[in-house]
Amino acid sequence: MSSFSSDGSDPGPKAGDCRAGGKSVTGRSVITDLSHWGPDSSYPPILQADAEQYCRTLAQTHYENFPVASWLLPRHLRQHFCNVYAYCRWADDLGDETGDRPRSLQLLRWWEQQLNRCYLGEAEHPVFVALGPTIRRYSIPREPFADLISAFIQDQTVLRYETFPQLLDYCQRSANPVGRIVLHLCERSTAENDAWSDAICTGLQLANFWQDVDRDLNIGRVYLPADLRSQFGYSDMDLECRRTTPEFLDMMHFLVEDARTRLRAGHPLIKKMPGRIRLDIDLFQRGGLLTLQAIERIGYRVWDQRPVVRKSELLRAAIKTLLGWT
Repeated sequence: MSSFSSDGSDPGPKAGDCRAGGKSVTGRSVITDLSHWGPDSSYPPILQADAEQYCRTLAQTHYENFPVASWLLPRHLRQHFCNVYAYCRWADDLGDETGDRPRSLQLLRWWEQQLNRCYLGEAEHPVFVALGPTIRRYSIPREPFADLISAFIQDQTVLRYETFPQLLDYCQRSANPVGRIVLHLCERSTAENDAWSDAICTGLQLANFWQDVDRDLNIGRVYLPADLRSQFGYSDMDLECRRTTPEFLDMMHFLVEDARTRLRAGHPLIKKMPGRIRLDIDLFQRGGLLTLQAIERIGYRVWDQRPVVRKSELLRAAIKTLLGWT
């Protein structure tokens, strides 16, 4: 249910600049901002307005931008969403973009310390100066923010998953927290809504994993759990050689159906959400289902080609969402 990422099709960084605390900062990647706002910097005092401007600029100019920060969001929520996006963006980039896993671990631990300071009312970093009032206004607990960091830390040390429950635990901390934060921002956080949100978020992440099996292996990551591969008779050698065997196709069919069941299980959440946020969540759920259909369309042969959702399908999904919303 996350509104905080693009499909990665952007051709490259987009330069953006603002002034925060008298320093020029760019939204291309937060790694470029470490010299100003990293653990080795001496933070100058920053006004709330400047901190919020920093978060807005990051949301608008990062290469994985935040397109929903426009007409889909009610005006009174846009800054709060940008503040949350900036937090997620920093955590994600610290984990993915240093090119040095020990350095990433160090930076993520530092980011966790900054989160703790924020909850103690001692924020200094512009993201937390902006985020603090959002947390207080909507009573957002620390757990979902901390869970995201724990997932990014895990990314530095765990490249393969032994069991499906271990993979689901990772989804619980890497995907579901964003949905829960959104529920707080929309003042719709209940046990029932949380469960529906978790189903959609986990389903979306699993759909993305099964879409990108080949791409992930190229960077040394395997999200196909070892216990399922063993259960379906798909060996480690088959995996390393990227063999499309009947056993592999059966496994992918099982995984696609599992992700589809999760996405559909979260459908009741849509009607529980206010205004245009309902449209956003509906589109994300439909997008996940379309990704699964794309995998089916190529006969689950994800080693041979990457499943792609057609633009015409996205357009039809948007029309259906709009018709259902009006």
